Amino acid sequence: MSLHHLKQLTLMRHAKAEYPSSAVESDHDRPLAARGHLQAALAGRWLVENDAVPDFILCSSALRTRQTCTWVCKELAEAAPTPKLEDDLYDGGPLRMLALINHVPETVTSLLVISHLPTVQELALRLAARDSDPEAYLDLAERYPTAGLATFRTASSWAELDGQDATLTGFAVPR
Repeated sequence: MSLHHLKQLTLMRHAKAEYPSSAVESDHDRPLAARGHLQAALAGRWLVENDAVPDFILCSSALRTRQTCTWVCKELAEAAPTPKLEDDLYDGGPLRMLALINHVPETVTSLLVISHLPTVQELALRLAARDSDPEAYLDLAERYPTAGLATFRTASSWAELDGQDATLTGFAVPR
């Protein structure tokens, strides 16, 4: 299949968040740390510089992922799509994340998903096909730091993605 028929998927962990300031602050409402604002902007710049600009974004509804998405979109400028917020990307687990990806319209050729550990790492490991970049696979299996980006290419439709059917082409942690 030619490259213009391939879909691109990028799984991103949110940027660095603040630790809870009190026992009453919910995890869902944790904001980005100062370092996180910079990381998120660098991740957006990385997407532009590496021809990975998404035409659709799924984003967890948590504050830190929404803030990450805002910084990423600022770097994407006029190419930034309107993100779709999904509560299930906060605590739904890898199978729920995959189900959300499976329902992305087929007109989308480049998808960015911004979510959390351990879900983003678990799904990346599940999707990675046997012909994936071995160094990238080992890097993301070992650790998936804040603002980490796993990039995949697939000839499958979004609805068909299940397991080992997307080629992991890289794993980056823009700093």
